[in-house]
Amino acid sequence: MKQIGRELGVRYVLEGSVRRGGDKVRVNVQLIDSESGAHVWADRFETDRRNLAEAQREITGRLAQSLNLELVRDVGRRIEQDHAAVPDARDLVMRGWACYHRPRSIAATEEARRAFEQALEIDPRSVDAKVGIAMVLLVNLVGNFAPRPDGSFERDSARAEQLLLEAIDRDPNNAAAHSEMGLLRRVQNRLTEARIEFERAISLGANDEHVHGQFGWTLLLLGNPDAGLAESEKTLWLSPRDPTMWGTYLIMGWCQLLLNRVDQAIDLLIKSRAANPRPWVTHFGLAAALGLNVDRDEAKAALAQSLKLNPQVNSLAQFRVYRPWGNTQYWDLFEQTAATGLRRAGCSDQ
Repeated sequence: MKQIGRELGVRYVLEGSVRRGGDKVRVNVQLIDSESGAHVWADRFETDRRNLAEAQREITGRLAQSLNLELVRDVGRRIEQDHAAVPDARDLVMRGWACYHRPRSIAATEEARRAFEQALEIDPRSVDAKVGIAMVLLVNLVGNFAPRPDGSFERDSARAEQLLLEAIDRDPNNAAAHSEMGLLRRVQNRLTEARIEFERAISLGANDEHVHGQFGWTLLLLGNPDAGLAESEKTLWLSPRDPTMWGTYLIMGWCQLLLNRVDQAIDLLIKSRAANPRPWVTHFGLAAALGLNVDRDEAKAALAQSLKLNPQVNSLAQFRVYRPWGNTQYWDLFEQTAATGLRRAGCSDQ
């Protein structure tokens, strides 16, 4: 591996094997640091050989997602260990992605934003830095982790839009830029445009937890929770150990909630809470599901935790103000399911 690294001028080497046993195909892969020969990451995939074309698509998609995360983490660790006195823009972008892919918190996203901002100062043309800043701004616009400061929505959405338009103008086929534009259009409640942007991102090769999960939310808000569930379920195969898997369980839980599949919704939302207890919207959805399940004490406890994390959402009316996204069909489903459960949990209308 060291020789391959020297001859090809590469830092990492992906090694693997494919074995067949009956109708099963097993793929073993490992990522190796060509300088030291150390193993960075390894995984194993099993699939059914009767549909090899689909199996190949799924395995390469999962490999791409897993490798992206592992490379970002490894490079991020290397940059921190080297303590580079004058990191260049690429170093800072990688540091930003490493911070962004940590278990989600206000501190982690703020650290990512600082790294992306520094990268953009060094290289004002950096598409990756612009997309990174927009992504962090959009995390705050969605507002799952903390109340939004007054006036921040208009300010941050305007800056995110400008950065993404500049990124797409410079690189029209940048899948990440289109994916983030889809999320921006979603929080602007321009849902049809959001769907088009996510479909564009996927056609350009975006195949990760983020794009499928956010596309799933968009389909739910368009009043189609079945389609939202199917889209978000793709990430369970693509990225089963992703630190953002809490978000996959969250969207799946909300889809099941609005489909009135209460037991499934409770199970998924509890998984989301266990993976990351910080997002208030997880507790809010769990309160609704438990309320529908007539588990009043647990529902009230979940609602109290939601209110503790985000005091701005203290009624159904305030929820609509804070998250106004969705078409008429979505809000009809919300009223028939989630709103009923939340009222039973003690959430007032006004």
